[in-house]
Amino acid sequence: MNNAEVYHTPVLLKESVDGMEIANDSICIDVTFGGGGHSREILGRLGKKGHLYSFDQDEDAEKNAPQDKRFTFVRGNFRFIYNFMRYYGETQADAILADLGVSGHHFDDETRGFSFRFDAELDMRMNKRGGETAAELLNRASEEELAKIFKLYGELNCARKLAARVVKARSGKPISRVNDLIEIAKPFCPPQREKKEMAKVFQALRIEVNKEVEALQEMLKSAKDLLKPGGRLVVITYHSIEDRIVKNFMKSGNIEGVIEKDFFGRVTSPFDAKKAIVPTEEEMERNPRSRSAKLRIAIKK
Repeated sequence: MNNAEVYHTPVLLKESVDGMEIANDSICIDVTFGGGGHSREILGRLGKKGHLYSFDQDEDAEKNAPQDKRFTFVRGNFRFIYNFMRYYGETQADAILADLGVSGHHFDDETRGFSFRFDAELDMRMNKRGGETAAELLNRASEEELAKIFKLYGELNCARKLAARVVKARSGKPISRVNDLIEIAKPFCPPQREKKEMAKVFQALRIEVNKEVEALQEMLKSAKDLLKPGGRLVVITYHSIEDRIVKNFMKSGNIEGVIEKDFFGRVTSPFDAKKAIVPTEEEMERNPRSRSAKLRIAIKK
């Protein structure tokens, strides 16, 4: 098994790249490079005149970059794809792929604080070069802010009580490590659902620390502007928050999900959205991280 496979096992690999409908001369964008599994599959289908631009803000991901003249690795957040593509002289793309899942590498790295399996500094930043860590957020944010984060991004029923307990705990000593957060959250995680509820707590903080919702919204708006007519937007989602945003955007062409109609009552969305695809039983058995995945494909009109 190579480093890229250890880093992250691609989800819905064939289905997602099939959905891009790559031609020999296609200009493709993979906005979530990670271990490079999807990017390698794309390169395998591109001809000599095609090109792939792959984005990732994590320095660890760059180590997986293939040496290929048809490939450009962009070290940056995918929310800035429009500006980066203009920098590279590309104003239109044939296909854009986004695998919104967190790389297995991040959950398995004992030093990054993404997982409650290992005690570590509560960092959770995808981009270690800057921004607020999870620990800094927990020690700074007001009780009201924290409750909103836990409710909105973790969909936790105990959001208010958990926020109050965080504020009480930090008044004694700063929250700095994974185990600190586990002790705070444990009373709200019944034994029979402990792992699931704890995962929601960590998910909520990770989404806020990395501004994932804002980044996704900006990327989608940029994708609409970058895609050629007939171009394809292919997105793999993993939780209801991001899936709702992607589904609504593909249906309406706007972040609010407002369906607009012309004088004759015809929907004027810039996309033709396809029915969502889910992993097979075989894939879910092979790759447990794919269990909650949904593949959504939209074609630019």
